[in-house]
Amino acid sequence: MNWLKELLEKLGLADKYEDIKAGVETNYKGYVPKERFDEINDQKKEYKKMLDERTTQLEELKGKAQGNEELLNKIKGLEETNAKTAADYEKKIADQSFSFALESALKDGKVKNTKAVKALLDLEGIKLDGDKLTGLDEQISKLKESDSYLFEAERSGGTGGAGNFGRKDQGAGKESLGERLAKQNQQSQATENPYFK
Repeated sequence: MNWLKELLEKLGLADKYEDIKAGVETNYKGYVPKERFDEINDQKKEYKKMLDERTTQLEELKGKAQGNEELLNKIKGLEETNAKTAADYEKKIADQSFSFALESALKDGKVKNTKAVKALLDLEGIKLDGDKLTGLDEQISKLKESDSYLFEAERSGGTGGAGNFGRKDQGAGKESLGERLAKQNQQSQATENPYFK
């Protein structure tokens, strides 16, 4: 959003950057970057492909090994290893999903330092149910009461966020960005040159 900051500085509205930035963050909270989504999705596809290939190979070997007890025992051992690998990978994916959901929820909750807040949470009491975390809201509410310094202060007033920036339909008595800039420009010209009064 550096381009926005530069534009606002050129327009003499640099002091509005934080309000606009907060509005954009509020409007897009819970957004998962496409790169992160693609990364996890690709990992899952690759794992599924490898698991399917192993299962197919073991089934083929099993058919060829009929009558050979030693080979059948080796295949059984490989199937057990395959099942354990699958369970380990499923746990790893579940842990990554939980961590990502928790990190996103903490950012949405206006946490200043996610690492510090995580250390204070009882992670065993928080469960990921689909894409929703259960047990987190209660813990966050208690932390906001006991350790409010860990959270950003609630904003009051302001411009209403980026959703209203420069729009003419902001309500009666409110001016668009263009109208405000024109008025500001006229005022500055009038004070710079007394002949234009």
